[in-house]
Amino acid sequence: MGAGVVKKSGGGGRRGRRRGTSAAMGDINITPFVDVMLVLLIIFMVAAPMLTVGVPIQLPETAAASLPTEQEEPLAVTIAADGKLFIMNSEVAEGELIPKLAAIAAERATDKVFLRADGTVPYERVAQVMGALNAGGFRNIGLVTDSNGPLMGGAVGGAAAAPNEG
Repeated sequence: MGAGVVKKSGGGGRRGRRRGTSAAMGDINITPFVDVMLVLLIIFMVAAPMLTVGVPIQLPETAAASLPTEQEEPLAVTIAADGKLFIMNSEVAEGELIPKLAAIAAERATDKVFLRADGTVPYERVAQVMGALNAGGFRNIGLVTDSNGPLMGGAVGGAAAAPNEG
């Protein structure tokens, strides 16, 4: 990817002849650069969809602002529309939720957890899961919603807010 060398052969008689003089070539070979960029593009295209939490739910919309990001990956507990519980992407039986949360809480530096619940899930179910999170050792519970939803006055939320999903 650097400059090359072009050899010139000298002409003329014995005295004027120079053997193998060289001049610098001013062209840059772009092909290796393009190859590397295409490989990086493919890697990012494959890896980007894997960076999201994979349980599909429809979050309720609010006018709340986003929470600041943290250094440790946040723990997400999800209540799907059919009532199934998930810790991150793995499904958990209702009876196993509190013991698994207690084991996770013992290993984590913070007691912060994000609760994602489908908008169709009854409030009673959300309150039960919040109680289980508290019993499992997580006292700092953040409810995940989509921002730019309706305000209390009926207007739509501000345009400066980003999705409040962790």
